Amino acid sequence: MSARTRRGKQRKQGGGTRGARRNGGNQMIPHPPPIQSFGITHATKLRFITNAAVQQQVITFQNLLDTFNFATSAVTAFQVFNRVKVRAVELWATPVIGNATSVQCEFTGNQAAQEGDGAIHTDTSMGIEPAHVRARPSARSPLALFQGPGGAGVAFTLTCPSGTVVDVELTLRALPGVATATTNVPAAATTGAWYYRGLDGLAAAATVFVPVVNTSGTD
Repeated sequence: MSARTRRGKQRKQGGGTRGARRNGGNQMIPHPPPIQSFGITHATKLRFITNAAVQQQVITFQNLLDTFNFATSAVTAFQVFNRVKVRAVELWATPVIGNATSVQCEFTGNQAAQEGDGAIHTDTSMGIEPAHVRARPSARSPLALFQGPGGAGVAFTLTCPSGTVVDVELTLRALPGVATATTNVPAAATTGAWYYRGLDGLAAAATVFVPVVNTSGTD
């Protein structure tokens, strides 16, 4: 038998052995891969327009979670999501010709494990271009982490004139078996439907931060 023939036979034998190891014998069967997140996670950007000027308006984590809610009766609503992370807040406000206008966002926080970095993000315009701020919570502050409703936990504080466009970029997460009612009850909601509401947690008819969505989708 030539050397070439012997090498070919050895390769075939080797291949057969590897195949046997893969398909039978003492093969180690790997366990199913881990699941990184079993809950529902939703990343989105919400847009609101102010219908009045606000000064040091506090927006809480409860307010942010209340923006998505579903009705269990005409006057009862619960949050769709249970955890929220603020990725960014962006503001635009156009000045009246001949005047100056300012917008401001602060990440101050007011509770343990929810403190902000204390930064104040502000811009002022005196021309035809809008005052504009895009602010992110510091990655090293607790405000940049997922937070629960927490009642009085402050996510950020806004100061801006009427007509300001406010974009809020959020990542939301729903946990099974957790039910948190909205701070404010809906008005004549349809049972089983879900709704948007104002950034301040108030229903569309009462909020200063009007959500930019179809009015039939607001409570």
